[in-house]
Amino acid sequence: MRPITRRFALAAATLAAALPSLAPAAGNEIRIAHVYSKTGPLEAYGKQTQIGLMMGLEYATGGTMTVAGKKLVVIEKDDQGKPDVGKSLLAAAYGDDKADIAVGPSSSGVALALLPVAEEYKKILLVEPAVADSITGDKWNKYIFRTGRSSSQDALANAVASDVAGLNIGVLAQDYAFGRDGVKAFKEALKKAKIVHEEYLPTQTTDFTAGIQRLVDALKDKPGPKVIAVVWAGATTPFPALAALDLQKRYGIGVGSGGNILPAMTAYKQFPGMEGATYYYFGIPKNPVNEWLVSNHYKLYKQPPDFFTAGGMSAGIAIVEALKKTAGDTGTNKLIKTMEGMSFETPKGKMTFRAQDHQAMQSMYHFRIKADPAFPWGVPELVREIKPEEMNVPIRNKR
Repeated sequence: MRPITRRFALAAATLAAALPSLAPAAGNEIRIAHVYSKTGPLEAYGKQTQIGLMMGLEYATGGTMTVAGKKLVVIEKDDQGKPDVGKSLLAAAYGDDKADIAVGPSSSGVALALLPVAEEYKKILLVEPAVADSITGDKWNKYIFRTGRSSSQDALANAVASDVAGLNIGVLAQDYAFGRDGVKAFKEALKKAKIVHEEYLPTQTTDFTAGIQRLVDALKDKPGPKVIAVVWAGATTPFPALAALDLQKRYGIGVGSGGNILPAMTAYKQFPGMEGATYYYFGIPKNPVNEWLVSNHYKLYKQPPDFFTAGGMSAGIAIVEALKKTAGDTGTNKLIKTMEGMSFETPKGKMTFRAQDHQAMQSMYHFRIKADPAFPWGVPELVREIKPEEMNVPIRNKR
């Protein structure tokens, strides 16, 4: 296992303070812009991604933070979860800061605003962790790669856990690209179960009473098993409200969802036996990269790595592996040619960038929630790993 260096810990602590003094790019530097939600509704996601990205660069360079003798310089940009802000920041990163490649953002809405900027500047944008299918679908261009999972990968994996004959599903989702793309892909993936109602609420919703009641009214008189499937991101989730209503006891309505960050999964503890599919949970993958991540994250932060930490690390590893193959050459066309079809090891095991749309093909994990008194969150115990070849992820781009 590779030891983490003291220099990485120091760099992680001082990076933000040092960024304003960065000089124009030199020939011995490779500049990586990270556009993410340092503040805003997805701040928790952004922070995890930033930590993971730095750890991924550290891991993949063996602690040197250099590739082919060139120093890796990370430039942080806070998009605040706002598409217009993110768009201007990415343009400044490519144009003024001379970034060779960019990573981010946290929000699918912001990501869609960034895609044409990457095309305009003819620079790679490695999307992590924004999920909407349209990012590598009808809004995609050849400069876009994604290590984060897509809505289709989420949906296909969750269909493994919930596609039961006779099951009636009511969907509760956020009313923006993440939620709507996720539900669209989920509907396409289902072959046996039936969606009987779709409820879309604003991303900033704090009172879920009316939306949940509409779902209950649509489901309660249906024969057979019934479940409310939640597609939600952010700090405020509908799970506490769903738990308080005790829908299983009152109406025979269960609750289902995919994985989430650990703070959000504290509410999962109230739904023991709930099944779904997740992108990552630190206790599931068994491989050397994940062992390094878990061990060193505990050393640095006294807690396990979370959902998006693994994603950030995967992005960092992908960048370094591509640069190693080009011997540090940051020419966009050379990087694209190198990354198409490229496989690389991550905390989740092997990922491979699909040549047709640059989406990383990756495993997902079917889980069942256990209420373990040793943890404040509901623990997703592995039912089985869903391999990339088991998921026929549609190619949605039109180019």
